[in-house]
Amino acid sequence: MKTIVITGASGSGKSYLSNKLSRLFYNSIVIKTDSYYIDSIFIKFLSRFLYDIYDRPLSVKKKEIMKTIRSIQNKDRLISFSNYDFKRKHSSQSKISINYKGDNQFLILEGIFAHRLDLNYKKSINILCEEEKGICFKRRLKRDQLERGRNSIEVYKKFNKSWYLFYEHLKNFQNNSKVIKINPLDTISYNNLVLNLKDLKKNN
Repeated sequence: MKTIVITGASGSGKSYLSNKLSRLFYNSIVIKTDSYYIDSIFIKFLSRFLYDIYDRPLSVKKKEIMKTIRSIQNKDRLISFSNYDFKRKHSSQSKISINYKGDNQFLILEGIFAHRLDLNYKKSINILCEEEKGICFKRRLKRDQLERGRNSIEVYKKFNKSWYLFYEHLKNFQNNSKVIKINPLDTISYNNLVLNLKDLKKNN
């Protein structure tokens, strides 16, 4: 099963793109890295002093993400996925039965940490979502106020730090693997991406 890695700054359209692709390639499996946040006392304590703690890889269960990926690659029937409640800052797990159908199926790994895992990115299809910073902030503000109970000042601080941290660690990923840049709302670049993915499926 081919892996699609979708990364990008906060609010750049990662979830939007992964949802579109998973509907198009309807048997695809989506893993969201922000579903794997740690809910330990240590992280909750740090979050009182570091408002950007959840924009750093130490806040996610990287080993658990890799375990889920390996289970899918091994075609295990019952896969354990993590879920995270952002308002309660509580993590839980659920087991899902997977129906493997190779003709129209990708493993889609999506999130701001998707490009910073122990994966061989030379073998994956790597997509970088790009959008203007101001638009990304508006999206982040709307999401965090509705879904995560944050006020505008808190969102502004978190967003600016998140933006800096993301691009600070992006160069290594771009230099060591092939990366497709896309604005998910741009019809032409999206259609070109879909054509490439369909050609890949035909040739595999």
